[in-house]
Amino acid sequence: MSLLESQKRVLSGMRPTGHLHLGHYHGVLKNWVRLQHEYECMFFVADWHALTTHYDDPEVIEDNVWTMVIDWLAAGVNPGSASLFIQSKVPEHAELHLLLSMITPLSWLERVPSYKDQQTKLNEKDLSTYGFLGYPLLQSADILIYKAGLVPVGADQVPHVEMTREVARRFNHIFGRDSGFVELAEVAIKKLGRKSSKMYRELRKEFLEKGNQESLEKAQAMLQEQQNISLGDRDRLFGYLEGGGKVILPEPQALLTEASVMPGLDGGKMSKSYGNFISMREDEDSIVKKIKTMTTDPARVRRTDPGDPEKCPVFKLHEIYSDQAQKAWVVEGCKSAGIGCLDCKKPIIDAIIDEQKPMRERARQYEENPDLVKSIVAEGCEKARSVARTTLEEVRQAMGLNYR
Repeated sequence: MSLLESQKRVLSGMRPTGHLHLGHYHGVLKNWVRLQHEYECMFFVADWHALTTHYDDPEVIEDNVWTMVIDWLAAGVNPGSASLFIQSKVPEHAELHLLLSMITPLSWLERVPSYKDQQTKLNEKDLSTYGFLGYPLLQSADILIYKAGLVPVGADQVPHVEMTREVARRFNHIFGRDSGFVELAEVAIKKLGRKSSKMYRELRKEFLEKGNQESLEKAQAMLQEQQNISLGDRDRLFGYLEGGGKVILPEPQALLTEASVMPGLDGGKMSKSYGNFISMREDEDSIVKKIKTMTTDPARVRRTDPGDPEKCPVFKLHEIYSDQAQKAWVVEGCKSAGIGCLDCKKPIIDAIIDEQKPMRERARQYEENPDLVKSIVAEGCEKARSVARTTLEEVRQAMGLNYR
């Protein structure tokens, strides 16, 4: 697979936390389902990442892995359209992490915002470990081992992708300039033919002198179509375009996902930690009970008291599930005391049950046949390892570790 083709690859992962809730569905999985029809998608279970904070509680990880994968499949992630795999089943992640650690400055890891943030939030745990400090670099290895071009993240995760770009840039700068790089690049340009050589030089100049991104993209597309140069020359010319060395590890881009804060039963962000969640495949009776017992506007003590939807956690769920007409009905009915709180809650109960019905149906075949889930993941692991081995071969060669 060429560099440009691999740049159309999307990579994303989740830590195995067991049953996922509606926050995961609306914040991540709905996006995965959409992306799988637009890109080559690789979705992985980040079990090594789970150990960075839960190293003292490993026995729950295996059950959580299979439960979470079933939730992915229930949400509509299609193993025919996306590769699903487990991080620790692709040991190339670990080797690339080790090799990248040789060139990554310590200060880069210490400045990642989530490093200090997580230490503060999880202050009951001893996180003064090498694994926790190095987990952003493991994330970088997760992305770079597949030469993924796009990484769907929320705004809080953008710094991780930026660090990955810096790591790739540093690696290419150190190891991409083989002996006589410029001379070899100039020889490769001549192989393009007179017309294409001239175009390459003009587009390269436009990009390097004026920062014209369109010129860079045109030159990359032209190289992609070339039939008369080797893959080595092509990669060398990709790097020379940007004034650097041969592109061994391409820089990924953050694919910013639309912010989706799923309100919990108390009006705050839905989270297992807060116990205010509804699971993706919750029992219907449990859904009814949880919604019916949700707190509402404290001002509505009696049925006849008018309320303010903006102060009511239930209305936040209407913002997710209701159309404009239904929201207008809620606002009018609440402010005038024309409807009671149970009237307001019923459409939410119906909407969540309707949303989960196809999920439960899809999940049933996997719950009844665990071997089917394991075969899907095994196939995904095999495909992931094939891609990862190719990248690692190039990395070893660049670092002088490919002994004959």
